[in-house]
Amino acid sequence: MTAEAERAIKEAEVIVGYKSYIDTIKPIIKKNTQVLSGSMGQEVQRARIAIDNALQNKKVVVVSSGDPGVYGMAGVVIESAWHAGVHVPIEIVPGVTAATAAAAALGAPLVGDFAVVSLSDILTSWEKVERRLKAAAESDFVIVLYNPQSSGRREPLAKAHKILLEHRSPVTPVGIVKKARRIDEEVVITTLKEMLCHSIDMSTTLIIGNSTTYVADGKMVTPRGYHFSGVRQRGK
Repeated sequence: MTAEAERAIKEAEVIVGYKSYIDTIKPIIKKNTQVLSGSMGQEVQRARIAIDNALQNKKVVVVSSGDPGVYGMAGVVIESAWHAGVHVPIEIVPGVTAATAAAAALGAPLVGDFAVVSLSDILTSWEKVERRLKAAAESDFVIVLYNPQSSGRREPLAKAHKILLEHRSPVTPVGIVKKARRIDEEVVITTLKEMLCHSIDMSTTLIIGNSTTYVADGKMVTPRGYHFSGVRQRGK
């Protein structure tokens, strides 16, 4: 959470969000703040509730996890207001998205070009997800995978793993970060071949290295091309 986001939450008269996200910010919510929470899949309804409250001249905060503009609520709030023909001031307050939070836990895997792909096919067809993943793999981008798998949705990650192995060495470093920047954060650095041997769920972010990524002193590094004096083998 950024300091700006924390200020917005503390100043809010109404807070709207997915229940699990609301639970994480309870310690900083003011006592008299109205809290309206709901379940996953009700994003449009929550956006409309927020807009209705804003039209009553209330200061409303819609909570996302990470950054609201990265697979978050920013877009649906703007779209909901536009489609309803409503004009209310909307400010997007940045947060820290899972990609950069996970990268910080792993070392420096994203210091060059990288691609971010969500494996959720709820709002995007799997055909489109697969096409984007193949293009990123073929282009040698470091790849960040959001929403990798849940208890009832395991096939997309298995398919993604197969695609990645067609374009990357089995020993390519892979970072697995669960609950990035939270108290119970878990961090694992493994290889592409062994990636699926580890626990992965919807709170997990995967970072798959490119052809130059290596592990230095337990940290993933994707070099930008700087030259260093002396000779040392990668991974040593």
